[in-house]
Amino acid sequence: MHLHILGICGTFMGGLALIARAAGHRVTGCDANVYPPMSTQLEEQGIELLEGFDASQASLGADLYIIGNVVKRGNPLMEAILDQGLPYISGPQWLNEHILTPHRQHVLAIAGTHGKTTTTAMLAWILEQAGLAPNFLIGGVAPDFGVSARWQPASRHFVIEADEYDTAFFDKRSKFVHYRPRTAVLNNLEFDHADIFPDLAAIETQFHHLIRTVPGHGRIIRESHNEALDRVLARGCWSECQTFGADGDWQARDLADNRFDVALHGEHQGTVAWHLSGAHNRANALAAIAAAHHAGIAPATAIAALNTFQGVKRRMEVRGQVDGITVYDDFAHHPTAIATTLAGLRRQVGPARIIAVLEPRSNTMKLGTMADRLPGSLADADRVHCFGERQGTQSVQWDPSVVLAPLGERARCWSDLDALVQALTAEARPGDHILIMSNGGFGGIHGRLLNALESARKSR
Repeated sequence: MHLHILGICGTFMGGLALIARAAGHRVTGCDANVYPPMSTQLEEQGIELLEGFDASQASLGADLYIIGNVVKRGNPLMEAILDQGLPYISGPQWLNEHILTPHRQHVLAIAGTHGKTTTTAMLAWILEQAGLAPNFLIGGVAPDFGVSARWQPASRHFVIEADEYDTAFFDKRSKFVHYRPRTAVLNNLEFDHADIFPDLAAIETQFHHLIRTVPGHGRIIRESHNEALDRVLARGCWSECQTFGADGDWQARDLADNRFDVALHGEHQGTVAWHLSGAHNRANALAAIAAAHHAGIAPATAIAALNTFQGVKRRMEVRGQVDGITVYDDFAHHPTAIATTLAGLRRQVGPARIIAVLEPRSNTMKLGTMADRLPGSLADADRVHCFGERQGTQSVQWDPSVVLAPLGERARCWSDLDALVQALTAEARPGDHILIMSNGGFGGIHGRLLNALESARKSR
């Protein structure tokens, strides 16, 4: 079958493309604003990409068009598909009907506002090291696997990042209701996606829809202290539930040098010793260990796997070092994620100077719904640079200079990317850590900055 995927460079749709190709289908796709690592991964896998959504693609002869949630009414190709009565389906529904259900997969789904990608990668790696060779779909490229998704019909386990964002313009349920997990991880829950959810209560309703799909012999693994999750489960829960975190069934005791002890019901299970930092990653690890336990993996085996876990691209990924200046790339785009990422880096680098570079690019951030939380979330940064385009489709609808005014001279705001790179190059000095945070390509700032720093070094 020839499948043509609209919005193929999104993290979910790109992973879906790899799975469909591995399942024996011919896969092509289209998208706009293509950027690595997903575009690179698709090209390496031999999947043909078309730029844009031209209506002429309706004449490709595809047997089925798979529609990503980036596609809206008015999209030229979508309008042509509708006008011509061509067959189409959402990505999550296709995955359920063609992969998960017919192949009787034990689905382990990781949901929550933060940490989904990292926890999904951790869990897939644990199952891999335990010899289960899991199928997976991760919202990012995991260096341990080299890809974001894998499909092997012989495997009985499927680890998936379970996003609460809506499925498609014609299906406003959250993506995760299509996955029907036997093991469901609820990492945390707070307000996000202000472009589609009016308030936290609306998101809680979607999470309860997910809870309703978990079978009675399944297991729900949730953060121990989260009032939103308390309300979700109070609506009804028909499965076994375990908790992780403070006072939870699974607990972590922080040690020095990025190490922590793991306990289940107060009994020591082992010590994780890795290169990741921050309380958020300890929580992610507990969730992954607990989920693996439901799949039959002993905690000691899971801990040993995490000791070799390499992380996920764009999650505190070191992009390069020049003259003692380290440049990181991180996906953080929500005040909570920004704060925890900076706190983890601060613990790692001690008193060294941290320069935070933020692009408020997510729909929620562009709308300014959480703008008032930004100054507090940036407390661990010595210097802050905020880039916000003031015109075009990516423009922010609030003034960063006003929002970040409480930071005083620590913060500067920019609408010209070249000027921002020049300012960072002039400001940086040996020993600095430059943390770039965005959920998009950010105009290739990482490579541009590293090149500028190298040119400055050579000119001295």
